[in-house]
Amino acid sequence: MRMRKKKWAEPYLEEHQDYAFSNPIEYKGKWKQLLDCKVLHLEIGIGKGDYLLNMAKMYPEEGWVGIEKDRSAAAVACRKAIEDGDIGKKRMIVGDAALLEDWFDEAEIDVIHLNFSDPWPKKYTHKRRLSSAGFLEKYKRLLSKEGIIRMKTDNKNLFEDSVLYFLDADFKLLSFSVDYRRNEHPEDAITEYEQRYMDLGQPIYQLVAKPNHVE
Repeated sequence: MRMRKKKWAEPYLEEHQDYAFSNPIEYKGKWKQLLDCKVLHLEIGIGKGDYLLNMAKMYPEEGWVGIEKDRSAAAVACRKAIEDGDIGKKRMIVGDAALLEDWFDEAEIDVIHLNFSDPWPKKYTHKRRLSSAGFLEKYKRLLSKEGIIRMKTDNKNLFEDSVLYFLDADFKLLSFSVDYRRNEHPEDAITEYEQRYMDLGQPIYQLVAKPNHVE
């Protein structure tokens, strides 16, 4: 669901451009240097930013970059990070993931996270899905030698379609679950959004994939 537009969002994002970048082309190929890390994570579609914030706390030595195109949601995520204290090894990009290759260099990203992405249910909108063929080809070029994609969703149709997208794009599925939270995963943060579905007994679908051409 699209967030209602917040009047304070634009001035807040303007004030915090050191954390929430609008078009960070100058950091292409330099993210690990900027964040002083050896492992770089990218979450696409961070919403209110809870997953990024929690994972960065769990893995403070690794770098975290989140992308969000909804400017009101991005402002909320930005405010949470700023009010939490030291921004550490994390940053945000306020923009459309279609421009990924303007912002990141080949083989620069180690882990791409797709968490509860918009399912774009109508067939004519499927190409907008973050797991669709066009995006998967971009991810292939941006992932490092051992790079992987982690995907979670509560949407069964999106998950089933995405499994086929990954296989058709020559990815290998390293793990796959139609009830991910059936077992405990202390290594993976649970957001309020995800917990809501878990409380309703809704299964969480999850996979980890790696391009076959990456050896």
